[in-house]
Amino acid sequence: MIEIPIPRYLLDFDLDGLPVQQCDMVVVGSGVAGLSTALRVSRDFRVCLLTKSFLTVNATNVAQGGIASALAPGDSPELHFRDTVEAGRGLCEEEAVWILVREGPKRLLELIEETGANFDREGDRLALTTEGGHSKPRVAHARGDATGSELEASLTRRILHKKRLSIQENYFVVDVLVHDGRCLGVLGMDIEKGTLSCFLSSAVVLAMGGLGQLYLVTTNPEICTGDGVAIGLRAGAEVADLEFIQFHPTALHLPETPRWLISEAMRGEGAVIVDHRGRRIMKGVHPLGDLAPRDVVVREMVRVMKEQDEDHLFLDASGISPERLKERFPNIYLHCLEAGIDITRTPIPVSPAAHYASGGIITDTRGRTAVRGLYACGEVACTGVHGANRLASNSLLEGLVFGQRIAEDFSRHREAGKLEIPTVFPLSFRRRKRDLPVDVQLLRVHLQQLMMDDVGVRRSKESLEEARKFLEENWDLLDLQFLNPLGLELQNMFIVARVIVEAALTREESRGCHFRTDFPGEAEHWRRHVIFRKVGECVKGYTRKVGELTTREYEW
Repeated sequence: MIEIPIPRYLLDFDLDGLPVQQCDMVVVGSGVAGLSTALRVSRDFRVCLLTKSFLTVNATNVAQGGIASALAPGDSPELHFRDTVEAGRGLCEEEAVWILVREGPKRLLELIEETGANFDREGDRLALTTEGGHSKPRVAHARGDATGSELEASLTRRILHKKRLSIQENYFVVDVLVHDGRCLGVLGMDIEKGTLSCFLSSAVVLAMGGLGQLYLVTTNPEICTGDGVAIGLRAGAEVADLEFIQFHPTALHLPETPRWLISEAMRGEGAVIVDHRGRRIMKGVHPLGDLAPRDVVVREMVRVMKEQDEDHLFLDASGISPERLKERFPNIYLHCLEAGIDITRTPIPVSPAAHYASGGIITDTRGRTAVRGLYACGEVACTGVHGANRLASNSLLEGLVFGQRIAEDFSRHREAGKLEIPTVFPLSFRRRKRDLPVDVQLLRVHLQQLMMDDVGVRRSKESLEEARKFLEENWDLLDLQFLNPLGLELQNMFIVARVIVEAALTREESRGCHFRTDFPGEAEHWRRHVIFRKVGECVKGYTRKVGELTTREYEW
């Protein structure tokens, strides 16, 4: 695999001249992974939570479906495990999946009890629905189709009353500070003032969400630019499985940014995907029909759209009563109505949109990365749970389960006298910089269009090499020094896009979310993870067998 040159830090700095704040742990990100981790750690330690925008601007807040957990009679962790590894197409790390499905029910019930989150109920039990890839109804939801919003609000109410927790909104984390092989904090930029600060801590948790904004059509909010993966790579962490970008089948086909999600739970209630002639496209394609795993549904949608020369299909909800639609999916109903679509009468125009990264920064089962003192949690992390394709509604659960594990691991390390609070240490960075005129916004749109066209649902060696050529021709972007978040975001996007392209070129097969037209079948010898890590001045790639990814504990 090709070597990719990247700088160690994006900005020049000298800690001696910067304001310094100290705490026990820095948590970067305010989605479910960041908030739940900060909430648990702040019971005993001082935590500083940094977020790029406001607390409520994140992918968690717009999550509709819910949290999958085996709580219903007739369901079990074993069945949840089976569905998860089936969706993951042979690349799931089974030990991590067992942790998720066995610890998940307890974490969900704890969350509801501790935060008072108002989940929907049927009598005295949680109301559970079915989503794609699930063999049983096990997805708990809140306020119909507003699970993420309810979860975010409940967690935020709790953390605002934590005396040991300080919150810094509108802070762009530029890089993780590493000294003598250990993570000792982060370099942050106050977005409003444009000034740099150093946050020193015993440990850092990257919980910065996904990378959907690398694509022109996405369900992700504008802050999801892959910063966490790029920061982790520069710091020396390993990343894996980034070729597996999950597209959600049913994003509302309107010129919105981001695209409004039409929850998979609607298909769980009886809605079906149809073409322009009203024909059900998933009938006979998969035993689960419209509730097949997302990669299967998306590929069939793309095939039908290409065959019929259309840019969208429809979700027909006529099989659900109007009263039930309004009760179960109130936000979807109102949003579509504002756009002139009455979903009780008219099929909903839908098309796939970039939604979720199944890979990210490799962690062990305690959330630790290859860099001592650096944890990762949530979508930015690769725990091995998702494999080649995420099972619907496992993501919020993953943040809860592994956030708790990080809190427990950090506490153990501190009790054992490890990961002490650092004192100020000499650290600075200087590099040669180039002065080139760059239209950041235009280059960002070009990158997003390129990723959509050449590194989207359908890929080939030809399309991927076109993407590589574009990135190589503009790689001197990384020689520039931007003093604003838009430029820094673009540099992060370029780094992550390059790794996605190289991983997709390396994997010469089709598996899960990764579909290559020139290698259309799964290959047994590719039951391996494609991994990248910075060595010296370059990021280098290699592979590792399934079963050897996240189950290897990183020794701190």
